[in-house]
Amino acid sequence: MSEIRLHSYFRSSTSVRVRVALAMKGLSYDYVAWNLRTGGHRSPDYLAINPQGVVPALEIDGLILTQSLPIIEYLEERFPDPALLPSDSAGRARVRALAAMIACDVHPLNNLRVLRHLETTFGADAEAQATWFRHWARATLDPMEKLLASAPQTGAFCHGERPGLADLCLFAQLLNNRRFGLLDTEWPTLARIYAACMEIPAFRAARPEEQPDAA
Repeated sequence: MSEIRLHSYFRSSTSVRVRVALAMKGLSYDYVAWNLRTGGHRSPDYLAINPQGVVPALEIDGLILTQSLPIIEYLEERFPDPALLPSDSAGRARVRALAAMIACDVHPLNNLRVLRHLETTFGADAEAQATWFRHWARATLDPMEKLLASAPQTGAFCHGERPGLADLCLFAQLLNNRRFGLLDTEWPTLARIYAACMEIPAFRAARPEEQPDAA
């Protein structure tokens, strides 16, 4: 069995994605918490692991992997069952595109370090930060709702009847939305998929409130 250590923060949506993937693959791991609010991720100890100073990072059998989507892709290749990507190339491209809508278009604009920069550089208070968050979340989730609602490939989950990479990203984003007053009712298809994910223990166990550093 591989020795796995996950460097994480309980509220980090990127860490949620990896926690779900590990649980779905049935992989046990040591959880190492770094408090992003107090700057733990900028400590020399963590920067020695990941010089970028972001979570998650995954240590596995002597490797240090960073960035949630490449981490999940590595786990998919190394531990292919159950699969998080479809078996056909067109399906894989669709799932990766849906995942990228969250990982590349929403998260980079709405993560903690961006919100803090808005505060320290431009004087944005909590409500201004929430307004920013909601704007950029809706800018992607509105078209994502239309894409999923109209596509024949959409099933109980983003692609077919089994959860995969896109569902991990969507689930983590909708969890994060709640902190900024965004309700799933704005996107009925996304809400339905989120509810389907919540029926699966691996998703429930990955929620922020279930982590050892939850506060």
